[in-house]
Amino acid sequence: MTQYFTEFSSAPFHLDGEAQAWAQEKFAALDTRAKAALVFNVMTVGPTIDLASLGDLQPGFFTRMSGGSVEQERSQLEEINSRFTVPVIFSTDLEGSTTTPAGATPSPVPMALAAANDPDATEKAAGAMAREAAELGLRWSFTPAIDLNVAFRSSIVGTRSYGSDLEKVRAHALAMLKGLQNAGTAATVKHWPGEGYDERDQHLVTTVNPLSFADWEAQFGSLYRSAIEAGVMAVMPAHIALPSYMREVEGVEGPDAFLPATLNARLNENLLRGRLGFKGIIVSDATAMAGIAGLLPRDELVVAVLNAGCDVILDSKALAADVDAIARAVDDGRLPLARLDEAIRRQLAFKAALGLHRGKSLPAPRDVQADQRAITAILERAPTLVKAAEGLLPVTPARYQRIYLVTRGVGFPPASPTRPLPLRFAEMLRTAGFDVVEHEWGTPVTPDGCDLLLYVYAEECLLTRGTITNDWGAMTGQFQAAMKRHWTTMPTLMISFGWPYHLYEANKVHGYINAYMAHPAMQKIVLEAMMGERPFEGVSPVDAFCGLDPAYF
Repeated sequence: MTQYFTEFSSAPFHLDGEAQAWAQEKFAALDTRAKAALVFNVMTVGPTIDLASLGDLQPGFFTRMSGGSVEQERSQLEEINSRFTVPVIFSTDLEGSTTTPAGATPSPVPMALAAANDPDATEKAAGAMAREAAELGLRWSFTPAIDLNVAFRSSIVGTRSYGSDLEKVRAHALAMLKGLQNAGTAATVKHWPGEGYDERDQHLVTTVNPLSFADWEAQFGSLYRSAIEAGVMAVMPAHIALPSYMREVEGVEGPDAFLPATLNARLNENLLRGRLGFKGIIVSDATAMAGIAGLLPRDELVVAVLNAGCDVILDSKALAADVDAIARAVDDGRLPLARLDEAIRRQLAFKAALGLHRGKSLPAPRDVQADQRAITAILERAPTLVKAAEGLLPVTPARYQRIYLVTRGVGFPPASPTRPLPLRFAEMLRTAGFDVVEHEWGTPVTPDGCDLLLYVYAEECLLTRGTITNDWGAMTGQFQAAMKRHWTTMPTLMISFGWPYHLYEANKVHGYINAYMAHPAMQKIVLEAMMGERPFEGVSPVDAFCGLDPAYF
């Protein structure tokens, strides 16, 4: 009975006989259409999952974004698993800040973890984040990203990377991986075959990893081998091409050398599984992104993703149509049934490895306060004082009573480009005793009569928005006003609660702080550090001077 599943007795799934038998029993009960539905991970937003819209289809996974309370999420998960033939788990991106699950402790973004500069603390925080998320049924995280923050203008990498240093990325990514999986949550390394050298955004276009294959092996190949050796359960191919491998190893030239990993069996089967030895589950990056959706019609795309070696297809806006496309491809031979069966077997093994064959969709009790302390400790250690002129700090009401605050608010990808989320910092400053004059975005900056000019940015990453800049023109609304630099006449401080490179366009600003994330919890910590009530402990995971001589600043 277990002939199909003995291969999963080794890493990363380690299935025993009971788990193998359960997976075999579930597999034997599935027809082609049921298998086609299981391939999909349906992305859902908001507290309620619309099960009625699925009809009789049973997808394999649900990604939850902005979900409901613990009680709501548990109730939904239990209802789904009482109805579905194969139990599901909820997945998410445990990337911290504004993506922190509902009700959980405000969590650090990857760059904040790296700035705290303590892999042991990263592992503890990751375990705590996993336990909190598991209470909501979230047992699969699409983290850690093992990307390198090299192309600093990239708005997609942003603070989702552990930085630009290979060994720091390795240390913190492996710590995150270990913390998640030891707490019973599957980890996923991404974005295969490696993000960070292309400034463009996969949400808008297929991007390219430009490294020679030898350089790729020394960097990303090394990182992925380390993650595989550490037992990572999942890898996420992205809409990224690796033409050096295609040309130098596979002998492929022309347009096919630029086929992204989500559509490229040579990258997934030959390189990832063959050369690197990965035996876990492969989940595509979101298939609505233009980096893949701009290449093929949807009915061809979903088939191509499976043929490329992905076991799970992330995102489906019309599940019935997607399932029909896969079923037709099996019928006419464009998708071998053996490839579909392989994907489903691996999914079942993955779920058994997480204990679903024993009903372990929800977690055991935990030490809530200890988990909160582990997460908060990272936040407190992350803020980094990159630059401060002598005598600028501390910022107190006694020294700078009247502050002129320039900010656009929190740039969060799902939010409207013209209506960012509100920033709480002005309110916090007033509570601390400052008088605050708030600049109106799109008008000239006029800080006359104030004691301190404070620029505050809060853009962690801006998916689909192009490049992050200081945007002086949009800030001031005038060509001439955009060129005015008030730090020649008054004390000026700049804070980034996100993308860490704003100093590049403000080299003479008197002080600059990187805090990496826009969550109000981090805003409060930075204010306390500015006022001298706590130290700045963070160590920059990137070169905030962007390769320029710091003396220039």
